[in-house]
Amino acid sequence: MTRAGDRDNGVAMGRRALLRGAATASAALALPTGATLFGAAPAQALGGRPAANWGVQVGDVGTSSGLVWVRSDRPARMIVETSATESFRDPRRFAGPLIGPDTDFTGTTRLRGLESGQQIHYRVLLADPDDHRRTGRPVSGTFRTASERRRDGVRFVWSGDLAGQGWGINPDIGGYLAFAEMRALDPDFFLFSGDTVYADGPLTARVALPDGRTWRNITTPEKAKVAETLAEYRGNFRYNLQDENLRRFNAQVPSIVQWDDHEVTNNWYPGELLADDRYTEKSVDRLAARARRAFGEYFPIGTLRPGEREQRVHRVVHHGPLLDVFVLDMRTHRDANSPNRQPENVQGILGREQLTWLKRELARSRAVWKVIAADMPIGLVVPDGDTDFEAIANGDPGAPLGRELQIAELLRFVKRQRITGTVWLTADVHYTSAQHYRPELAAFGDFAPFWEFVTGPLNAGSFPANALDGTFGPDRVFVKAPETANVSPAEGYQFFGEVAIDGDGGELTVRLREVGGGVLFSKTLSPGRVGQ
Repeated sequence: MTRAGDRDNGVAMGRRALLRGAATASAALALPTGATLFGAAPAQALGGRPAANWGVQVGDVGTSSGLVWVRSDRPARMIVETSATESFRDPRRFAGPLIGPDTDFTGTTRLRGLESGQQIHYRVLLADPDDHRRTGRPVSGTFRTASERRRDGVRFVWSGDLAGQGWGINPDIGGYLAFAEMRALDPDFFLFSGDTVYADGPLTARVALPDGRTWRNITTPEKAKVAETLAEYRGNFRYNLQDENLRRFNAQVPSIVQWDDHEVTNNWYPGELLADDRYTEKSVDRLAARARRAFGEYFPIGTLRPGEREQRVHRVVHHGPLLDVFVLDMRTHRDANSPNRQPENVQGILGREQLTWLKRELARSRAVWKVIAADMPIGLVVPDGDTDFEAIANGDPGAPLGRELQIAELLRFVKRQRITGTVWLTADVHYTSAQHYRPELAAFGDFAPFWEFVTGPLNAGSFPANALDGTFGPDRVFVKAPETANVSPAEGYQFFGEVAIDGDGGELTVRLREVGGGVLFSKTLSPGRVGQ
């Protein structure tokens, strides 16, 4: 049988060659001796030419296209060259934007006309805007385009919640270890399920651990306080790119990224006015606008490119005949957090326009599997204070109310339209679990059974499992979570998930993994079914 991730030599590099090539590409991201991420040493700055010390990223890859990202240390013209081999014989060149301070020296270039199911080698050149012959040292990476051939299979990883609750990059433990472990699996892409930064989570240089040890954080000026200005939000995204594990991962594994609350501030919703004394700017709408601009600058997202008219997080990424990924935005269009028990609620957590889009795109999809990438879980109770709720569930196991009404409408639609192969993936709650939603257990039963898988965090505090809300009948089949709140990454409880779609039979297997601990739980689903 063809396993997801295995490739014929005639289609792409073999696994050993791929990892060897990725190591070579990643080596270009290691900072030279005497250099820092904030500028190369003078002897290695190539005579003042532009440098890309923050690495490269690729996002929203399809069968023939993808977005390449880079950050320069000064104004530069971005140029991308691609090749079928590491030798870059007869490369294809893509002219990118002129990048400067208006985007914090970040830029993206869309690659088009790529061959499907191929290993693409690329390198980014940054040229002096006044003399294109003067270029800095190339920064290289590699990725696979989605295959148009079903038999090639698909494999990807997902997680969320990076560097929260005071736990930042700790050089004593090797930094962000999850990214090294995920990179070793050589996935086709990474689904980053929100809380990509903690802009509301300042870091201190040292944190005392309960057992007497000390956790040590790398710190920066932008991480000394909550982010309010555009510069501070940008600094939060730059912070994570100091981690070598993450930069090496980005050079090998393309991403599909969404956001949640901590890119802006905890539990935010449109129109909110903050009572938090740490903020001088009280308007969440103004903070969110700055945060979204920085988010779009620091991730290669096809619908959120700086300077383009279309600016939205929700989108569908087509990954060949086996998979469509429906990326939701449960922040931008939600109603205010409340007791969440309204008998009518048009806005809900998605907004009417996004819900209409999602139903239309699900009905149009011809992919075997339709992954719904949600930044919040469905049936897990997530409070916001003493009386309000942050997610969908409201703690009342009865008929749908509040935001549950919108999810009930969506689930009913999937059942009645006989849309097959839906699977929900999410993060947010800082533990890992698998819920099987079953109509016979539910107060609202007009839906086909489905699975929701939860994972994370990547390098953040871990928390006890949330209570379940019975409205949609979740049966918690598996859970691993600590018994106390904000357990540090030094104690474990760091999680990610792996999804493999078999190229022959089409079965989808979800594996919940613990960093350093292997597979905790596995579930295989059959293709072509409305519910299972």
